[in-house]
Amino acid sequence: MTKTLGLIGAGNIGSALARLAVAAGLDVVLSNSRGPETLTDLVAELGPRARAATPAEAAEAGDLVVATILLGAYEQLPAAALADKTVIDTMNYYPDRFGPIAELDESGLTSSSLVQRHLADSQVIKAFNNVDFVRLFTLARPAGAPDRSALPIAGDDTAAKAEAAALVDVLGYDPVDIGTLADSWSSQPGTPVHVDPYFTAKPVRELSQEEMYGWYVQAPGTAVGADQVRALVGSAVQPALDHA
Repeated sequence: MTKTLGLIGAGNIGSALARLAVAAGLDVVLSNSRGPETLTDLVAELGPRARAATPAEAAEAGDLVVATILLGAYEQLPAAALADKTVIDTMNYYPDRFGPIAELDESGLTSSSLVQRHLADSQVIKAFNNVDFVRLFTLARPAGAPDRSALPIAGDDTAAKAEAAALVDVLGYDPVDIGTLADSWSSQPGTPVHVDPYFTAKPVRELSQEEMYGWYVQAPGTAVGADQVRALVGSAVQPALDHA
């Protein structure tokens, strides 16, 4: 059972997960690439269940660890400190925004499989990657709630997947097993289950950039149940490899 959640990365997704974890009664150890001192305000907001540390310290402290950094920095994840740990990978591949990774484009390897190769002594599970950070926080519901949403998870290790599924449940979602890390492409950007089903609101008028962000963070999400997640994942079409 997860009692302490380690977070490597404390950006939008990491912060949302930290808030959900504290609300669920878990202890949280936060870290980022800039140092524990930069997390003072967030730790103060989260309260006595949270503390800041280095990535290696967060890895060592967590019963389960979430890696939520830019995918291009995955080799900075502390492999030694994460050995024998279940690591939840929230990272997505955005070549248009952050640059291509040739190995992913040419081999058909999923991003989580690439992370698993770096973390050879860990058990990597893909989760929390298909919903935006605002809706990740606001759509969380207690078990059994009629408007509870579901999130896909993927992984190669059965025990690690069960551990991750339990965390997804504790944080307010029904977990839906979508297969192995090789199958995790079906929840990545551009697939039917990625972001759009959870956020169907549209602004009623044209907004400025500043107004758009304010609307975005306040707009309600849309509940997406487990059956709908399964159907959306099942309708995904795997992209062709780029051998150019």
